[in-house]
Amino acid sequence: MKSRFSILSGSTARKLVSLSALAATLGLIPQIGLSQNLVTDDTVEWYTLGSDYAHTRYTPADEITAENFNELEVAWEWDGSSFNGYSGRSTPTYVDGKLFTVSGPRRNVVAIDPKTGETLWSYRLPNTGRWEYSMRASYGKGITYSRIDGKGVVYVSTPGFFLLALDAETGSPLEGFGGQVPVDGFPDTGVVDMLADLGHPYDPYAGIPLETGYITASSPPIVVNDVIIVGNSAEQGYLQARVENVPGDILAYDKVTGAFKWKFNVIPQPGEYGHETWENDAWQWTGDVSSWAPLTADPENNIVYVPTNPPTIDYYGGFRPGDGLFGTSVIALNTETGERLWHFQTVKHDVWNYDNPAAPIQLDLNIPGRGRVAAVAQVTKQGYVYTFDRMTGEPVWPMEYRDVPVSEVPGEKLATTQPFPTKPPAFEMQGLSNDDLIDYTPELRREAIEVMANYKMGPLFNPPIHAGNAMGLISAAMCPGDGGGANIYAPPTADPTSGFLYVPSANSCSWQRIIPGEEADARIDQPTGTTFAAYANGPRSRPPRLDSGLPYVKPPYSTITAYDMNTGEIAWRIPAGETPDRIRNNPALEGIDIGDTGSGSAPSMVTTANMLIYAGFDHDGRTALLYAIDKKTGEELGRIEVPAQSRYGMSSWMHDGHQYIILQTGSKLTAMALPAASADGSGASH
Repeated sequence: MKSRFSILSGSTARKLVSLSALAATLGLIPQIGLSQNLVTDDTVEWYTLGSDYAHTRYTPADEITAENFNELEVAWEWDGSSFNGYSGRSTPTYVDGKLFTVSGPRRNVVAIDPKTGETLWSYRLPNTGRWEYSMRASYGKGITYSRIDGKGVVYVSTPGFFLLALDAETGSPLEGFGGQVPVDGFPDTGVVDMLADLGHPYDPYAGIPLETGYITASSPPIVVNDVIIVGNSAEQGYLQARVENVPGDILAYDKVTGAFKWKFNVIPQPGEYGHETWENDAWQWTGDVSSWAPLTADPENNIVYVPTNPPTIDYYGGFRPGDGLFGTSVIALNTETGERLWHFQTVKHDVWNYDNPAAPIQLDLNIPGRGRVAAVAQVTKQGYVYTFDRMTGEPVWPMEYRDVPVSEVPGEKLATTQPFPTKPPAFEMQGLSNDDLIDYTPELRREAIEVMANYKMGPLFNPPIHAGNAMGLISAAMCPGDGGGANIYAPPTADPTSGFLYVPSANSCSWQRIIPGEEADARIDQPTGTTFAAYANGPRSRPPRLDSGLPYVKPPYSTITAYDMNTGEIAWRIPAGETPDRIRNNPALEGIDIGDTGSGSAPSMVTTANMLIYAGFDHDGRTALLYAIDKKTGEELGRIEVPAQSRYGMSSWMHDGHQYIILQTGSKLTAMALPAASADGSGASH
């Protein structure tokens, strides 16, 4: 195996990264991106949730090649069912010779032996009422890791909105961090109660009264140099019918002591930038605008990049007129002070649930005619990649503000324009018209047009419609929908050595009809707030269906799009997964070659030194497969059957000289490796 270099922590790391950047600028070596991952002959770490601070989900590990990919086998399985784990959303971190993750609704923190899958230790805080309520409890996405005087520390945001710091070696609460929380059974160190720093009255056990709002966390914090920056999430906007909630303000703490450092107001207060974008005094009582997707950081420049979601209540914002900064935005903050460096609002006055669903990805690009550009790219639900100079926030390519449809819902006042990137091209179908409908046969085409006459089709940013609308339509087509385009369960990946970005997506629309707020509220068990909105989300409308059971739109139904971000162009685009039997064997298509449609599910992926790897289903919809793809061309290099479909993401790292691929398979973690990795290990399941 060829020798590689190391990127260390502290000043040595900063010197090496600076030299690397200089050499890359001069064209001497490829830029490897922002990272603190240890890279040696036998170890390649996965240091953060997204592998590195740039959140590329890339590994330089290269033992697995196109030639030996088909030899991969299960090295071990770790089962979190004893923790009631099931979501499979936590991407484990591999660092300092251990694997760390969270599992289950109690968000147990677990350390695992990377060779055997043996549990080394686990820890969780005692139960609280605010923990019991959390709607994000089972969706913890992982941990963050740092070192204090060379000693490893694991940090976790809990469902009850506590910040927990643990000794990475023992799993014990970190001495000298935080303080005693006045809840029975809590440790006297290692915990910070973050509700204390939001500024709302609360009870340490029960939390914020639901009449005021609710806040929790699903993504882990991120540690940038000596500062912990914490994101958050709120009640799902489609389960809200009252206008009050608390904002998802960004918090920062000292990584050694847990001392509170700063708070950034995601809903600007009087005198703050963007305050005028909140009309009707809605800034006083509405909330959300949380950063529930993971954070990305540039440690060299002390910058953290924060993706946000919409304000309170998905699909209706008549009570909060104005653009509503910093809803559905990308915000660059100074990690030391919390000062806003720049921002970009990807959707103004969002009523489409177009939250930014993935961590921004940093890439150092070499743009023809311009040279090196330090960029950050935000992949979105609406099918675009918004790309910025990560220092200034200036769009890398021109941004156009185009007219968008007006709303017919009483009281709703949408923004008249929305931002459209001129590059890169969209990676998914946007909007819906007759031209997008299935056309394998004239009969299918006629049926699709007849069915769709009951729905309001339209372009991107087609607004929701309301019950009792004058047109008598069932619902409005939002394409991509809040479950289509790019989404949280299939994050994008990148290759920092080439500047390629890989985006998995699904061609899926949402069908939205809002109903009176009081009627919607009756469907919610424990609503937040006190004042009914005029409208809120009703029961999910059933998607249009053809008698044949075929999709109403043309394929592909799921794809991977590869962008050469140096040029802003699509390098290749392939269907992801196999054509389902229900489509390829459908009697309505007898004798018709429909080609590859993709499975309809956006795939989990990881980028390695040698290939792009993604998880999909075979045509039966049950057999889980792992594919190896050529990063430059999209050509399939190999495929193997695996025990279960990987959810949310994958990771890959090297331990004791062998490369592992971790599949997030529901309650389990499944480690795939070449046979040599298990030759001297137990290969046992735990």
